[in-house]
Amino acid sequence: MVKKRTCVFISGRGSNLHNLILHSRNNSFPVRINLVICNNSNAYGINFAKKHKIPYVFINTKIKNFENKILFHLKEHKISFICLAGYMKIISDTFIKNFRGKIINIHPSLLPKFKGLNTFSRMLKNKEKVAGCTVHYVNKKLDDGKIIIKKNFLINDKDDELSLKNKTQKLEYKAFPEAIIKIFRNT
Repeated sequence: MVKKRTCVFISGRGSNLHNLILHSRNNSFPVRINLVICNNSNAYGINFAKKHKIPYVFINTKIKNFENKILFHLKEHKISFICLAGYMKIISDTFIKNFRGKIINIHPSLLPKFKGLNTFSRMLKNKEKVAGCTVHYVNKKLDDGKIIIKKNFLINDKDDELSLKNKTQKLEYKAFPEAIIKIFRNT
């Protein structure tokens, strides 16, 4: 099997990056992580790239033409697939056109509910009964692309923002690899 050369975009802890790296070491997993793009020089997740000897690049997303710099590195590393894993920057339509149908994102809610930030506090405020995560294709609207996979769990009376986050992350570690396998199963 020829694995898809993949880049993971991160901004923080990198726990989903680490999970994908571990899955990518399995011969039957359809992607290999060949590059990590990060827009936060203090992101802990870069340590996973270092540990596994994966090239990584910090891109300051506050500078002009930062997406051109990202595209340069993607081309240099022959990247054909992108996973957004806690990347806290909206990607432009122009960038998306370069990778149409080749960018996926994981979001900590059951889309279309609770798009954007502060999902757990909004769930609690709204007295939701079910929470979860969604892996979807990225399009020009925030958290709006075609859904690939969803996973959910019941919210209990003792749940708070931290417990919701922890439960959701456990589901994300299953959902992200399953979505990738689903995408490439028939290619």
